[in-house]
Amino acid sequence: MRIPNFYSGLGLARHSERRRDAAFIDAHVAGTMARVVPVWRGRNLVAHGDRPRALFLEARAIEALGTDPSLVVFLGAKDGASYFALDVSGHEEHMLPTLFGAEASFVDLRAVGALLDRAEGALLAYARGIMHWHARHRHCGVCGAPTRAEAAGHVRRCTDASCNAEHFPRTDPAVIMLVTSGDHALLGRQRVWPAGMHSTLAGFVEPGESLEEAVAREVMEEAGVAVRPEDVCYHSSQPWPFPGSIMLGFHVEARDRSLSVDAEELETAGWFSREFLLAAHDPEVFRLPRPDSIARRLIEDWLQGLA
Repeated sequence: MRIPNFYSGLGLARHSERRRDAAFIDAHVAGTMARVVPVWRGRNLVAHGDRPRALFLEARAIEALGTDPSLVVFLGAKDGASYFALDVSGHEEHMLPTLFGAEASFVDLRAVGALLDRAEGALLAYARGIMHWHARHRHCGVCGAPTRAEAAGHVRRCTDASCNAEHFPRTDPAVIMLVTSGDHALLGRQRVWPAGMHSTLAGFVEPGESLEEAVAREVMEEAGVAVRPEDVCYHSSQPWPFPGSIMLGFHVEARDRSLSVDAEELETAGWFSREFLLAAHDPEVFRLPRPDSIARRLIEDWLQGLA
């Protein structure tokens, strides 16, 4: 790979072995280089200008915003700075300009991810993903009792002493694959996507299934195209916190170009030549996926002969 995919390559020292050390975490919070990454209802704080940039708060903002300390998550340290995610979803939307400044706003990371500094985008994605997990696991999946955050926000424990179950951040594995046949690539589109957008096929890995088997199954289910698990070649992975997946990217050569599209999964699918994909098109009729996606990376690497 030339460079990491968007939202990866962060390079944080996560200090996972020290997350239960309260003195260690407190020292990082009190440090002069402590930086807070606020998350509001799944959105990240970004300053707008010639180019968007992530906005970080000083550690004193944790108390100033009246935030529950249990909603603060230690992300890690890098270049002398310590980073914490902070859930500020309790504040109403009309108060946000007063609290965070009118020059910035909370936005969907996907709208600006490709324009951000790579490291900033990865940090925002990490914060968004772990805060989504906290928001969805406030009750124990074993007994239903409330849970509380521990280990600097990387564990939620059941508050019922008779249960006492620990729950850890969840990441759902999904395969995403560019299927090719000679100088043609298989792309499809879903009805809910922006007009003209076509992308690679993808799907979640099922229990008891290898990644290669998941690729073959999804391609057959969605497009009726036969590929063999032994022909599946790994490309790269990408954290995808929308809401909480790890995308595992592959290339695979199809045995033939037959198609039988599942209308419930895809609006349409087809084989597109390399020449067609390299040409300019009306984006309302045909466009590739967003530049920050691993789907785009899979396609571009194939077009450039890197796959």
